[in-house]
Amino acid sequence: MSGQSQRLNVVPTVTMLGVMKARLIGATRGHALLKKKSDALTVQFRQILKQIVSTKESMGDVMKTSSFALTEAKYVAGENIKHTVAKMSKLHRSRFDHVRKISLQSRPRIEGSMPENVVKPRLENTISYIKAELDELEREDFFRLKKIQGYKRREVERQREAAKAYAEEKVAEEMSLQRGISVNTAHDMLSRAAQKDEDIIF
Repeated sequence: MSGQSQRLNVVPTVTMLGVMKARLIGATRGHALLKKKSDALTVQFRQILKQIVSTKESMGDVMKTSSFALTEAKYVAGENIKHTVAKMSKLHRSRFDHVRKISLQSRPRIEGSMPENVVKPRLENTISYIKAELDELEREDFFRLKKIQGYKRREVERQREAAKAYAEEKVAEEMSLQRGISVNTAHDMLSRAAQKDEDIIF
């Protein structure tokens, strides 16, 4: 049962074998294209990650400068300015975390459902199943043909024996005709004699 779930439910014919092989070739090409696209996305992801790291590093300098500017602003304007700056800082941090979570979560999901893990093994199992079934059918046909040949050989032998017996009977009839008695007459005479005299042993 578990092997059946790992393959497609198809009728094992030569045509279906060709179709499955074509589908496997298509899946292999599709997998290669997806792999290239995945590699390109990985490169792009790493570039974005580098930008994020460099931006975070530069944020340290900016935060130093902004902290000094905030201190100056507090000194000049008072304590009301602190609330607005803290709110903007939280907003930027939450956006960055959200982007990072999405990009990291989507990558394993994409790799887990690649054709090499699902589609290709199922197609390969289906092709193996079709080949095994076709081999079994071929063995059954071979056995059936051997049986038919044996039957024909016995039938030819039986006909040959019948023809030989017929030929021998014809030869015996011709010889008895030459002697003046037909084979049928000889048989009739013997059968009448057997009816009259039951003690005769042949």
